Amino acid sequence: MPRYVIDERALRRNLEILKGVSDRTGAKILLAQKAFSCAAVYPLCAKYLAGTTASSLFEARHGHDNFGGETHVFAPAFAPEEMDELLGLVDHIVFNSPRQVEKFGEMAKGRGVSVGLRVNPEVSVATTPAYDPCRPGSRLGVTRAALDESGLFLAAKNAKDAKVDGLHFHCLCEQGVDELRKVLAGFEERFGDLLPKMEWVNFGGGHHITRDGYDVDGLVALVNDFRERHPHLAVYLEPGEAVALNAGTLESRVLEIQPPGADGVSNAILDVSAACHMPDVIEMPYTPRVVGASIPTSTAIALAAAVPQYLYRFGGPTCLAGDEIGTYAFERPLAEGDEVVFEDMAIYSMVKNNTFNGIGLPDIVVRREDGREELVRRFGYENFAARL
Repeated sequence: MPRYVIDERALRRNLEILKGVSDRTGAKILLAQKAFSCAAVYPLCAKYLAGTTASSLFEARHGHDNFGGETHVFAPAFAPEEMDELLGLVDHIVFNSPRQVEKFGEMAKGRGVSVGLRVNPEVSVATTPAYDPCRPGSRLGVTRAALDESGLFLAAKNAKDAKVDGLHFHCLCEQGVDELRKVLAGFEERFGDLLPKMEWVNFGGGHHITRDGYDVDGLVALVNDFRERHPHLAVYLEPGEAVALNAGTLESRVLEIQPPGADGVSNAILDVSAACHMPDVIEMPYTPRVVGASIPTSTAIALAAAVPQYLYRFGGPTCLAGDEIGTYAFERPLAEGDEVVFEDMAIYSMVKNNTFNGIGLPDIVVRREDGREELVRRFGYENFAARL
């Protein structure tokens, strides 16, 4: 039976790094639940983070009910029929357009919810177009030209008069301080004149703060410099991946191994699926790391006959021809029943998996710091049938 295993010790390491940034800057750090939403470890996370951010009513309820602290929400557009319930759950709501502010902002303020507006600094730093909110024609965030045309801030002479309490931007994807510095410069160039009217600024997510080699000191300096120039503003960061980066695995096993093809690579069919259990492998795409294996280059595959290694193309048990995880090199041959462990599988896995082809979902397990393993969730046929 495949299973996701969350490593509590690795999770705490990430949380301590994030808490250090918060302590040194005064910035509040939120968990972006879109990347990681396992409530079984929320009590631990809540000791280090200020709260959660959500992308929907259900995520907001999940954070509010299970995490506590501050609950923030952003969506490209909100459904009117959900607004009443949503405003009873959140502390901050970030609208995507002046139209949404005009439509729901007064209602939100009447419920004591801080109102934000997502802006587009028009600084593209993401390397994959699908993950670039500043790409041409983006639906995410309002540009300065569109904001001026809307007239949203024309009547606001100060923060008290403004219909918006804070500004939000999100432009990064698994990136570092250099990219944030470029985005922040663009943000201040285009929207800096509005900051005296604001109470807070949210730097969004995509900050790979807990990655090896990340310039934590540089981030601290950048945030502190911004706060020195704008001392009246509260600052938020909302990383998702950084909270649970390298803090989980997906354990699987080999079901069948086919004879090597003309390229010298054997197809190994596993009991896990890229399409079902790690969709980002196909969507980004990328090849996840595997314990005890290397990821060969195409040249290495061509030279396989001269190199003592065993090459396997891992595929899932679905009918999708493209349900392939990647090609891996091992120093020993694999056999049916062998365990294959994929690394860094706590993020964007459990939150995105599905039951295509009726393929079952892996168990969710937490490995506590004392070595105990706690089964959090086991899925069965009823989870498949209930969705159809």
